[in-house]
Amino acid sequence: MGRYLASRVGQAVVVVWAAFTLAFVILYAMPSDPAEIIASGGLQGETGSEAGAQQLEQLRAEMGLDQPLVIQYVTRLVATASGNWGVSYQTGVPVTEMLAVALPPTIAIALLGLGIAVIVGMVLGFVATFTRFGPVRQLLYSLPSIGASVPTFWSALLLIQLFSFGLRLLPAFGNDGFASTILPAVALAIPISAMIAQVFGKSLRSVMAEPFLDTARAKGASRLRSMIGHAVRNALLPVLTIVGMIFGALLSGAVVIETVFGRQGFGRMTVEAVNAQDIPVVMGVVVFSALVFVVATLVVDLMYPLLDPRIRQGLRPARTLTAKAV
Repeated sequence: MGRYLASRVGQAVVVVWAAFTLAFVILYAMPSDPAEIIASGGLQGETGSEAGAQQLEQLRAEMGLDQPLVIQYVTRLVATASGNWGVSYQTGVPVTEMLAVALPPTIAIALLGLGIAVIVGMVLGFVATFTRFGPVRQLLYSLPSIGASVPTFWSALLLIQLFSFGLRLLPAFGNDGFASTILPAVALAIPISAMIAQVFGKSLRSVMAEPFLDTARAKGASRLRSMIGHAVRNALLPVLTIVGMIFGALLSGAVVIETVFGRQGFGRMTVEAVNAQDIPVVMGVVVFSALVFVVATLVVDLMYPLLDPRIRQGLRPARTLTAKAV
């Protein structure tokens, strides 16, 4: 188990490093000059918009931008690894403080949306597999495809029109309390629940064809009991895999949702940083997103042995297995 964990942690470190390096290359390959951005008023107008060449050179020296690109890369990599993610060119606020302010509202709608998606997707996949009436089964099988093909911004606009402007049940815009998180979370959950329903339904049908289910039914277990008691647990592994990957994608998906619903959060901060070419903030967003993705994937990898005894048995030392066989 220790070797398994060390291998997964090593892979996670490589993924974060690769994301950092790719983001650095792309951002520093852009034809913009961060010193000119600051001098034109980016840093709250302290330097003014009429900065001369000497002032620009001074700014580049203070920011380390006059150093060779390799030196800048190593310096920023070491600083990022030590927790110093730099200061925003636009606001002068440390990137970690900006993330700490922007993340809570985004995480709230991401977690709520993921919870809704998992419940709806698994229930839909289970009912579609359990149902034997042909037309109803085909209808349930077609719902995930429809949900996955609906653009997120379009479903968000429909939700606003129906529940905010029509029924006046929920607020349409802003970050005002729990009620304001419901519609954004539902809009996020629609395509994800469709994906989970497709994966879970297919996995469940595959497990239902296994011989051990025939044995369970031959012993008198009903179809419902054999599905709940034996098939669901074995069909969860593919769902667990995509849930780990989806959680990281939810943060990037929040860009569209927060724009439609007029919410402040991680997505809006990302859009504003990209538009302003605020390199430290964009680098912070990329590194944080990579960290979320690798942590979620690592948690999923560690849960595999708990759900599947075959994986747990494969992780045991060979000597233990041999001794048990003897």
